[in-house]
Amino acid sequence: MDHTYILLVEDNPDDELLTLRALHAGQVANEIIVTRDGAEAVDFIFGNGNFAGRSVEDTPQLILLDLKLPKLDGIEVLQRIRADDRTCHLPVVILTSSDEDSDILKSYQCGANSYIRKPVDFVQFIEAVKQLKLYWLVLNVPPPKSKPSQR
Repeated sequence: MDHTYILLVEDNPDDELLTLRALHAGQVANEIIVTRDGAEAVDFIFGNGNFAGRSVEDTPQLILLDLKLPKLDGIEVLQRIRADDRTCHLPVVILTSSDEDSDILKSYQCGANSYIRKPVDFVQFIEAVKQLKLYWLVLNVPPPKSKPSQR
């Protein structure tokens, strides 16, 4: 199964709904898969736990990753993504309410491609999602997927 989808990693149901609404309003047509904590996200990405058997080769086109997550926080998830040859080039956008300089710096140090603070205003959030869509889903050229035999 190789299809284009976005992985949203968000534990807050209100923020999840807001993000899904903004993606819809921003006319993002990709399937959105939601995981609700860091451990579930890692299991999904690497085909473990409840996702055992899922092909790791079927990677998301984009990961929208919150920082403040249960079980594993967003930084730990990002570090695991970057540490594996199969996933190290996946585009990861931190989408969080944190505007702490330390969170921003740590995200970039660990390999985040972008850091977006969730706007409180829904209209601003829709505009941010439109920009995300334009850049990450339309303009960005991702690296070619490695062949399984190269691992």
